[in-house]
Amino acid sequence: MSFDLKAHLRALSECHAPSGHEGPARDLVREAWTGLVDEFSVDGLGSLIGRRKATRTGAAAPRTIMLAAHMDEIGLMVTGFKNGFITFKSLAGMDNRLMLAQPVLVHGRERLPGLVASKPPHLLTTAARAKYPPFDELLIDVGLPAERVTELVQIGDIITIDAKLVELNNHKVSGKALDDRACVAAVTACLHHLQHMSHAWDVAAVATVQEESGLKGATTSAWLLQPDIAIALDVTFAPQPGVDADSSYEMGGGPGIGIGPNFHEGLYARIRETAKRHEIKLQDDIIPGASGTDGWAIQVSREGVPTALLEVPIRNMHAPVETADLRDIERLGRVLAHFIAELEPDFLTETVWTGESSK
Repeated sequence: MSFDLKAHLRALSECHAPSGHEGPARDLVREAWTGLVDEFSVDGLGSLIGRRKATRTGAAAPRTIMLAAHMDEIGLMVTGFKNGFITFKSLAGMDNRLMLAQPVLVHGRERLPGLVASKPPHLLTTAARAKYPPFDELLIDVGLPAERVTELVQIGDIITIDAKLVELNNHKVSGKALDDRACVAAVTACLHHLQHMSHAWDVAAVATVQEESGLKGATTSAWLLQPDIAIALDVTFAPQPGVDADSSYEMGGGPGIGIGPNFHEGLYARIRETAKRHEIKLQDDIIPGASGTDGWAIQVSREGVPTALLEVPIRNMHAPVETADLRDIERLGRVLAHFIAELEPDFLTETVWTGESSK
């Protein structure tokens, strides 16, 4: 079965599923992974787990590698009403600077298209024109009378940006929620590659929930799965004006790979070796503290899980116009598949644990 990465990413990007409300994304990912995994489950918080069983089996039960990419997105939430307009706040990291004139969808009793409105500049003071309005000065206009708005919308309803995926030049695409659905797409690409490979380890592909609101889905799904090793997948900063060159990674230059206390040296070395053998370029991302990714939660699940991080460089992170290079997503899926296919049954004891034996 052929796999259209761009079409899959478009469907993921344009799906509306902010933190705590991931149902539509979960349904979409389940459909995409059907036929690529042997069984599905959903943990108590809502993360989707697709388990692909080992195709090379031996005397011992196969070990499990967990692939974790979060499917939630940042969004907004209704807080009240003003004369038919809707007031709102950020849900999990939305930037107020970007909200002016944005098209949105209000997910009430009916899905209502709307626009973010603000006081006309003619009526602002000189001081007010020099700064971005905070959330409590912004309103959403859905074009309905006040009484109809309160019939259809209630406090606590979610609001999402209504943005389509745009194709740019040189393999680039731009849209909302590429953080982190670009990596969900990479997991899908990996599962497609594994259809034509044999592997000695079970693969637990996880589309996690509520990463943007505190790594919650990774915490619960790792506790449930108890994987032997894990790879978290997330985005990182690509170069653009205003972004420190030492903290950014070339778009089209291959996936990033984390280095730091959150990540196991043995896994890093083996992924690097795999990428070199298959001529896939990786970019080192030095992260000396908390990575802020699902890997931060997975690493300390139960007695500890050797964890790595692979990344897709994007521009305009946490914006409605996040921009990625399709080649980086494809390469990420490919290096994951080769890494999994080449894992030996005794990888943990022979490669990962390079220090002193436990007493």
